[in-house]
Amino acid sequence: MWTVAALSKRLASGEATSRSLVEEALARIADPAGEGARAFLKTYNDTALAEAECSDKLRRAGIVRSPIEGIPISVKDLYDVAGDVTRAGSRVLDDAAPAVCDAPAVARLRAAGAVIVGRTNMVEFAFGGVGLNPHYGTPKNPYDRKTGRVPGGSSSGAAVSVADRMCSMGLGSDTRGSVRVPAALCGITGFKPTASRVPREGAFPLSWTLDSVGPLASSVSCCADYDAVLAGERPAPLPDWPVKGLRLLVPKSILTDDLDAAVEQAFERALSTLSKAGALITELDVPAFTRAMDLYKNGGFAGAEAYVIHRDRLASRAERYDPRVSKRIVLAKEFGAADYIQLGFDRAALIRESEALGAPYDAMVYPTVAAIAPTIEEANRTDEEYFRWNLRLLRNTGLGNVLDGCGVTLPCQAPGSAPVGFSVAGFAGGDRRVLAIARAVERTLDPITQRAGR
Repeated sequence: MWTVAALSKRLASGEATSRSLVEEALARIADPAGEGARAFLKTYNDTALAEAECSDKLRRAGIVRSPIEGIPISVKDLYDVAGDVTRAGSRVLDDAAPAVCDAPAVARLRAAGAVIVGRTNMVEFAFGGVGLNPHYGTPKNPYDRKTGRVPGGSSSGAAVSVADRMCSMGLGSDTRGSVRVPAALCGITGFKPTASRVPREGAFPLSWTLDSVGPLASSVSCCADYDAVLAGERPAPLPDWPVKGLRLLVPKSILTDDLDAAVEQAFERALSTLSKAGALITELDVPAFTRAMDLYKNGGFAGAEAYVIHRDRLASRAERYDPRVSKRIVLAKEFGAADYIQLGFDRAALIRESEALGAPYDAMVYPTVAAIAPTIEEANRTDEEYFRWNLRLLRNTGLGNVLDGCGVTLPCQAPGSAPVGFSVAGFAGGDRRVLAIARAVERTLDPITQRAGR
């Protein structure tokens, strides 16, 4: 995997240049035997090479702007990039005006020296967790590619671009799990920050209430490096957090119900490994987390807010939408103002109750996704099957968004097995703490996953 630490070391030693890394990334994207044509909607060959050469010149002059200097990254198609039309994985916005400036998240990455190699595919308007896109095709999950499994969504291309080493980081967004679901299903790491941590301006919205901006990358440390840049913080290493004595809560609820056998086995093995290393693991019935799913009924915040965003376009050009997306948006047409206001009160009460429950623990842990990735054929067979899979894949991750929390998913499966995500989650504002705890968990699980996640 292309970790920040490994690439930075190669760049610092002169073993590689930013230009050589970008050339390698672009070659992988262009490889007809790979998934680049479906993972990327556009590549920035000329500007990426020019920015790489600039980075190399600065490095030769002794200027290294950040730990991600000269490293290739991708951005999800819903982020504004100056001079480009932001289509958000749709055909509806083909005639929109080009962006006049970079989204703040993109601008911060660029200012830190990251080199953007292209825009990645996604579920149309980020409204889905399966990862299918009928307009631009669906990139296949790197696991069991011959069979053809879904990548997860909505940041589908971002996950595949990292897993297939087309870049070091894919900039994603997460409204109900759109960073963590594809990261988990594709066997990489993803971080959903507290919603207010990274500016969301210049990102086509799904839900003003629930949207957050986060990275998909090769390790927890990589996510932490990119998170610091995205949050506008000074680069700083994560504090070392010992696993021994770590207080981890397993919230017994819908989060741990009806798991695929492969997911249950991998999760239990991970818990056992952590316990043997000295972590203090508590399993506790938390019915509030099962009740939290009620906040997504009738579309919840995302449905109501997406309807406001799209109602005019749906009235004039509904035929351009993915029918599975437009069908979900219009469900919120009858969502009343009183229902929306009550939803806010219910969410605030849930957050207060959950933060009190979590206070004695360092973090919560649970399976990121209840299932391994289904095949594209399974998920796409009928609308009924699609919506069933969509809800199953998004079920666990949605909790973090309604709690306005932060969370990391990292791989916990045995080598050669289907990817399974292990979530380390916390509450609003605890982002760097959660990242540090997740890195400690990752290091402890490395021997069983055989991943060099440091």
